Amino acid sequence: MIADASSSLQLDAGFIDYLLIALYFVFVLGIGLMARRQVSSSIDFFLSGRSLPAWITGLAFISANLGAVEIMGMSANGAQIGMPTMHYYWIGAVPAMLFLAVVMMPFYYGSGVRSVPEFMHRRFGSTAHLVNAISFAVAQVLIAGVNLFLLATIVHTLLGWDLTVSTIVAAAIVLAYITLGGLSAAIYNEVLQFFVIVAALLPLTLIALHKVGGWSGLTDKMAAAGTKGELASWPGQSLTGFTSAFWSVIGIVFGLGFVLSFGYWTTNFVEVQRAMASKDMNSARMAPVIGSFPKMFIPFIIIIPGIIAGVLVPELSGLKAGKDTGGSYNDALLYLMRDLLPNGLLGVAIAGMLAAFMAGMAANISAFNTVWSYDIWQTYIKKDRPDGYYLKVGRWATVAATAIAILTSLFARNYSNVMDYLQTLFGFFNAPLFATFILGMFWKRMTPTAGWVGLVSGTAAAIIVAILSKDALGPLSTGVLNLSGQGASFVAAGAAFVVDILVSIVVTMFTQPKPESELRGLVYSLTPKEDFGDQSVAHWWQSPTKMAGISLVLVIILNIIFR
Repeated sequence: MIADASSSLQLDAGFIDYLLIALYFVFVLGIGLMARRQVSSSIDFFLSGRSLPAWITGLAFISANLGAVEIMGMSANGAQIGMPTMHYYWIGAVPAMLFLAVVMMPFYYGSGVRSVPEFMHRRFGSTAHLVNAISFAVAQVLIAGVNLFLLATIVHTLLGWDLTVSTIVAAAIVLAYITLGGLSAAIYNEVLQFFVIVAALLPLTLIALHKVGGWSGLTDKMAAAGTKGELASWPGQSLTGFTSAFWSVIGIVFGLGFVLSFGYWTTNFVEVQRAMASKDMNSARMAPVIGSFPKMFIPFIIIIPGIIAGVLVPELSGLKAGKDTGGSYNDALLYLMRDLLPNGLLGVAIAGMLAAFMAGMAANISAFNTVWSYDIWQTYIKKDRPDGYYLKVGRWATVAATAIAILTSLFARNYSNVMDYLQTLFGFFNAPLFATFILGMFWKRMTPTAGWVGLVSGTAAAIIVAILSKDALGPLSTGVLNLSGQGASFVAAGAAFVVDILVSIVVTMFTQPKPESELRGLVYSLTPKEDFGDQSVAHWWQSPTKMAGISLVLVIILNIIFR
């Protein structure tokens, strides 16, 4: 244990802990070897042969997102700002997941595309497709770098290895099972990782609550420290950084709840790829709905421990009081594990953290290799090659993406709260893409030229706002606008969305649209309702629409209870 707050964080793991961690890695690599036997074509490698049941893809859908960024970033937010972090789940995730299931998945799955950029190609043509494919590929290696940095951090914390060595070792482990089994290896590992993560974080949460004296004890301690206001989620000014309560609510609802959330969950191929691996249309639509139920309760084992860490951990309580303790909010869960968990449980917790970090990075890498192989290499560089050729390209793309992620992990080291960095990236890449998608999906007149011009303009708008903010781009930010932290990313995302929409409308007025005969399955008004596949289910719990309604009601209740 660490008595001196200025000393480096080190977990006091014993033999049983290392044994549990070793067993976990045996399972991970074993799944990769087993999945390899099922890979005989590129569609097997990139989309699991589209053969998986809804409960598998639904859990993988959530686990792919339950990576290092979410575990460390959300617990860091919990320690730093408290309950407003819940908005990332109840406002900024579940509604968009349900919209993906009910409205957008029929277009993705029904059109038979292999990736989100391929859908862009069919709707808007090659220029918009290439812009989207390149921007997505860049985003994935940047975000994979964040996951890799945090994965390396826990290896460094556990073993005391140099951070660079830890980064390379962690990358090699993920590379091994993705290269072996492709998406199937990633998905089956993500299902395993989901249960390992819950088994790790649930005991930590219960022990932490007991240590602090339950919810009433936590409330009393935060009141004594002058931070009781952090237990209220609305109006969330500590999240947005806005002085006005009104504009804070608008920023959360529009910037996070609509633009960033819908942009991420409905167009991000990392998530959509899992649902597209389902065995049929109904399963593909059910995957995000199934995932929404654990998604709304996950913050109780991520954010609540972070809040408790802000009270119990000397490094963080001192940091919140304005002292230079040498601590980092990113390490909130690691501090709790260090201070509260006995040997055995510590090994489970470490395995859970490693599982989360590998799940996130593996999701980024598996999405990257699909887009690179299908949407860039096959479409623009080497066409009409045998299927086995693209399978090899996918495996080499996995190696290349892992190597690049090692380099991009260096960027993540410059942020004390990785959520600031991540939300900035989402503002650049996801917000304008969602604007282009949603307009093109519901407005048949929108033209291919408007698709790519709007996308580029929206991205440029987000970058300009980030540069004018205080800290969204680190030393590149000028501070002209009084915006900082995640509030700056909300404004940047909002600017990207609005500019994309306006530019797309103007450009559409002066350019030629596609004929309606080419837009079936791509535009809502031109797609027959039977293509949505909700009529063939035998029971109400098999209906994506009905189950989505239940999920939405539950998340509204949670927002009311913890307001």
